[in-house]
Formats: sequence, structure tokens, C-alpha cells
Amino acid sequence: MPRILVIDDDPVIRLVLMRNLQKQGYEVALARNGEEGSELASQLRPALIICDWMMPGRDGLEVCRQVKANPDLSTTFFILLTSRGEVEDRVRGLDSGADDFLSKPIEMNELKARVRAGLRLHQLTQDLQTQKQLLEAELAEAADYVRSLLPPPLLGSPAINTCFIPSRQLGGDCFDYFWLDPDYLAIYLLDVSGHGLGSALPSISVLNLLRSQSLPGVNFYLPDRVLTGLNETFQMSGHNERYFTIWYGVYNKTKRQLVYASAGHPPAILISGEADATTTAKRLKTAGLPIGMFSDAQYVSDRCEVEAGSSLYIFSDGIYEINQPDGETWTLDGFVGLLSDLSQANNISLDTVLGSVRAMGAKETFDDDLSLLQVSFAQGSP
Repeated sequence: MPRILVIDDDPVIRLVLMRNLQKQGYEVALARNGEEGSELASQLRPALIICDWMMPGRDGLEVCRQVKANPDLSTTFFILLTSRGEVEDRVRGLDSGADDFLSKPIEMNELKARVRAGLRLHQLTQDLQTQKQLLEAELAEAADYVRSLLPPPLLGSPAINTCFIPSRQLGGDCFDYFWLDPDYLAIYLLDVSGHGLGSALPSISVLNLLRSQSLPGVNFYLPDRVLTGLNETFQMSGHNERYFTIWYGVYNKTKRQLVYASAGHPPAILISGEADATTTAKRLKTAGLPIGMFSDAQYVSDRCEVEAGSSLYIFSDGIYEINQPDGETWTLDGFVGLLSDLSQANNISLDTVLGSVRAMGAKETFDDDLSLLQVSFAQGSP
């Protein structure tokens, strides 16, 4: 049975409203003033509130503002009783959060109609809120599943630490690393366009395909061949118009040589040099369109030597495309500068990097999925 709260300082109006609403089968609670009404609203969580505008002490506008500020009452439908008919007054009421108005003197048929309409909207809002909560729970479950597929930290040399922070909407970030043989380590990170399950599912498909090395005829030691094979397999016309960017590299620990290729992905950053001294930040990127855009896209590999003590950072664009409090968007240059500064100060743990990145946006959550790999090449060992 829907519960209605009537708030009015006039006992006659309270009695008339209660009797008419009870005849319609509603459960009715009464409050004599704004203070009592606000307390009862928090306790009872009614489906609908009918509140007089002009009351001594806390008036209807203030009650309305307090109700709408309470998350537990977010679906409560609020009707203001008023003898005010000016447009400016109704604008004030709407700005305070009122959902509807009922003019004095009260016409009972109109009251009943507005209550029925308000309760319908309350139920629809509750249903939408329930569906939203279910969807958020499913997205969180999907994010947990994606996280369970990601590899654990890699010990030894090189050592790899990782960070994966899904945004409120699950996206398409995914990464992996595995030994092709005792000397060659494959590392990649990809980012599927869009958000939600529609982006997460293709990223999982790519992960499983690369992890099982199931691309037909592809040499997984050659990054450009891997990207070409992926582009032939994942054309967006056959995958719900989804494309993805990727950075793929193969490290030879004996030669200390890294071969890599990228497809529309942010560059990996190789930080070299001693702490407390000059460091260099090399951007590792090759020309190449995102995977899936054009079937005849060409990809090339490049290579570089990796000095002992260097660190390699591979990431998705969610780590630097951050809206700052001043309205500006942080940039890749800013992130590269941050890595260089922290490395020079010998303070380059993932926690430190993430803390600095969060400070740029002045908030705990991110607008996009964030993935970051830190690959450390120890001093004195391959």
C-alpha cells in the first residue's frame, strides 16, 4: 500500500486530506509543521509527500530541499500546496525540487488525479533505480571477471607490476605478458573503443587468442606480424563496429633488446638513467592505425636497447586524459614529465604514480578505464 505523508500547519486541511486519501486505499501519515515533516519523511520514506508551502518555521520549500537532498528519498514524489499562482513562484518551487503543485482551495478530484500520477512516476523511478543498480552490479561482476583473467605480478628480471582500475562503466582495457621461451618475453596492452560489456568482451577475446597463440600463421616473436594478424581477424565491420588500439613488444633478456609495434596506442615510455641524475624518457611507438579500421592497414616494428636499471611504462590513455579542476585536460606530455620527475627523485612506485595522477583530477574515480604496467629491468642482471 503506498504511503503518503501530509505536512500542513492547518489541522482542518490535514484531516480533509487524510480522509480523502484513506478512502482511496492509501496509508497516510500527518505532520503539523516543517520540522516534524522532515523527521517523519526520513523515518517513513513515503512514496509521496503533500506539503504546504507557507508554514511558520521551516516552510515547504525548505522541507522540499531537505527531502530531495536525502538519497533515501530520491524517488519520493513531492507536491507543494500553494495559493501562489505567479510563474516566478512556481519556478522557485521547481528549483527547490518540487515535482508538482496543487492550488488552494483544494479540488478533491484534482488532488486524487495528481496523487495517482505522482505515485505512477514514483514507481517508474523506483523501477529505473532498481534496474540501474542491477546493471551496475553486473558491470562490477564483469570487471571482477576481467581482473581475474589478468596476469599476476612477474617476479625476477624483468619484474612487472600492474594496475587495472575500471571506470564506473566497464571498458575495454586488457593486458598480458608471457614467456615465448626462456629468453623472450611478450608484453602487450590493448584498449577497445567504447564502454560497457560491448567493449569488454572483444578485449577478452583478444587476450585469449594471444595467450593461446592461436592466430594462424603468425610469428609471435614479431610484433608487426602479430598486429597484422589481429587486424585481419578483428575487422570492426564484423565485431559490432568496435576497434582497438594496442602496444605489443617482445623483450630478449639475453641481448637486452626490445622489439615493439603499436596500432594507434599511446607510446610506451622507457625511463633510463640513474636516480638523482639526468634521466631520459624515450617514447616507443610505431606508425599504425587502430586494429579493425582498415583491412589493408600496414604495421611495422622497431627496436631499442634496454639499459640495466631502466623502467618501461605501458598504459592506456585513461591515465592522462583527465579533466582537471581548472577545466583543462591533462596530456601525455604531462604524464611523461611526471614519470621523469618521479624517477629522478627515486620515487617511482605504482602507488606514487597513481597518487599523483589522482591529484591531477582531484577525485578518486576515473572517467575511463586505467591500466598501467611497470616493467623493471634490474641492475646487473638480464
